[in-house]
Amino acid sequence: MYNFEFEQPTTVADAVKALSEEDAQALGGGQTLLPTMKQRLAMPSKLVSLTAIDEIKGVKKDGDQLVIGGGTTHGTVAREAAASYPGLAGLASKIGDPAVRNRGTMGGSLANNDPSACYPAALLASGGTVVTDRREIAADDYFQGMFTTALEEGEIITAVKLPIPEKSNYQKFEQPASRFPLVGVFVAKYAGGVRVAVTGASNEGVFRWTEAEEALSGDFSASALEGLSASAEGMISDIHGSSEYRAHLIGVMTKRAVTAAA
Repeated sequence: MYNFEFEQPTTVADAVKALSEEDAQALGGGQTLLPTMKQRLAMPSKLVSLTAIDEIKGVKKDGDQLVIGGGTTHGTVAREAAASYPGLAGLASKIGDPAVRNRGTMGGSLANNDPSACYPAALLASGGTVVTDRREIAADDYFQGMFTTALEEGEIITAVKLPIPEKSNYQKFEQPASRFPLVGVFVAKYAGGVRVAVTGASNEGVFRWTEAEEALSGDFSASALEGLSASAEGMISDIHGSSEYRAHLIGVMTKRAVTAAA
């Protein structure tokens, strides 16, 4: 690791001010940013920790949606979302290991948009909204490719709004060493239809599998997916699995998610 400045504000306003300085970078739980800094893939000269800002922490039910502070840890989401949004709580409970779940935050995960992160699938499948210190961004407009989002320089995720579905489930096929998904699929059924989001598989990051959504909106059962297959074009191919293998796993994980949700 190299030398850098460190600041830990206690309010969003102070964090925004600190991030206005040149080459400053927001730090959530550090589960993605710190490893990239160690590898010199990111080299900010100043880190602004968001961990002491209480106003961006917590989980609450607001009507038919769940509102989660950007600074809320995975462990907290797993516990406090269980009653109202069990599919999301199940996802959070399986991220990494206990150390990661007690440090990593929802906002940090969504801000970095790692192509194998789990939360992006939940946000996109839920048709949720990212709330920042400046505006609100719909999930369908938020993700813009691998490690790329609609966030502007110095913009902070303060909360995430997730409409609560009638049924939901997340299934992932883990890479054993990292526990990141080779493929993860989140399925959410609403009165107006079904949304299916896939993470871990594509070179472009998280995406919606629209063919599966159409089939499941008419018949929410694994049998509705018979004959459907995701294209291998654009899928990640590495030592852990070929693009064809990942495309096959998308179908398998989607069927499992639908069966578990139903």
